[in-house]
Amino acid sequence: MIEDSKIRVGISLGDPNGIGFEIILKTFEDKKIFDLVVPIVFANAENFIEQRQSLGFKTNIFSLNNINNPEEGKLNIIKTWDKPFPVIYGKVQKEAGTVSISSLKAGTQALKDKLIDVLVTAPINKKSIQSNSFKFPGHTDYLNKELEGESLMFMISDSLKIALATDHIPLSKIIEYLNKDLIERKLNLLIKSLEYDFGIKNPRIAVLGINPHAGDNGVIGNEDDILIYPIIKKLSNKGELVFGPFAADGFFGSRKYLEYDAILAMYHDQGLPVIKFSGFGEAANVTLGLPFVR
Repeated sequence: MIEDSKIRVGISLGDPNGIGFEIILKTFEDKKIFDLVVPIVFANAENFIEQRQSLGFKTNIFSLNNINNPEEGKLNIIKTWDKPFPVIYGKVQKEAGTVSISSLKAGTQALKDKLIDVLVTAPINKKSIQSNSFKFPGHTDYLNKELEGESLMFMISDSLKIALATDHIPLSKIIEYLNKDLIERKLNLLIKSLEYDFGIKNPRIAVLGINPHAGDNGVIGNEDDILIYPIIKKLSNKGELVFGPFAADGFFGSRKYLEYDAILAMYHDQGLPVIKFSGFGEAANVTLGLPFVR
């Protein structure tokens, strides 16, 4: 019997030739985590037993036949593919991509069916997952479609919380994707999540600019004045504590980020290098805006 207070955490393996086996096994070596959660991994138990031995772990593994009856205190593995996958660490393979997507799809379906409470996704290889039936650049875009929400990529660490207005978009296409409506929607999602998910009342949010020096009053492009400033003014008039647009280099260099609860960056490599530099291996990627927790 599972205690109602324990969260059923579904876990997708990610790329079997990547770090999925290692980080999952290592996480559940610490038995204290079983006091809080009941993990269910969508994979193959034989694969996990092989990798446990190969990697030198002692994690308690249970081969789960019925997702409704997981074992407490064990790493439950529910069979998602029949035969153990021949793992070759570091190799980019189409077959590995097929396995990682089958794990993700099984976990997503379990989440939709409310058989798990939360979905945690181990890293995939974005090249190996591409196929005629799966043409998404990553987890977030797939989950956004399957779970019918508007996703917002949100990276959090002890010292920083950074959301992305656009995520896996080529730099050459950023301006095509950015518009006032998008920026306003992303800011509203961020405000709502900070209040309800993180318990931050009246959160202070900094918005980073698009151009160098946030355009320098139109000298280096007028996109900041046209796309960002009107939305900041609109939300500020409604009582929201939204500020900017800030030039990213000076904003982080002067440690101005310490004055804010969260930051909205305009694109992937504007926001993520900072949080990865300051907290690599410690930050977590949370997808906001979905009806489920990922």
